Amino acid sequence: MRYLLIVHVDPALIGPLSPEEGRGLTRRCMAYDDALRRSGHLIACGPLAEPETGRIVRRRGDRTSITDGPYAETKEHVGGFMLIEARDMDEAVAIASKSPMTAMGSIEVREQPPMEG
Repeated sequence: MRYLLIVHVDPALIGPLSPEEGRGLTRRCMAYDDALRRSGHLIACGPLAEPETGRIVRRRGDRTSITDGPYAETKEHVGGFMLIEARDMDEAVAIASKSPMTAMGSIEVREQPPMEG
């Protein structure tokens, strides 16, 4: 079963990191991703740019609107993602709990159900 791990970053936790601490966090994250890839769990992953760089696209009827980000005022913002393969929710949560990014915010674990069509 597939799960999307949505990485929420708290700027109050990641902002104070020194450049060296930031590089260390990146190295730990990449090592963790590599281990998940080797174990067959990791399908895809990546960081996301700051929310201010994003845009929200909506369509209502025949009208499309585009709004510059961020679209919500929150303490944390989405900073990255991992799409994984796991036996069940418990294994997906166990995988998320070992990520170095849990110390910088939180990781939301969501099942990706198969699409019916």
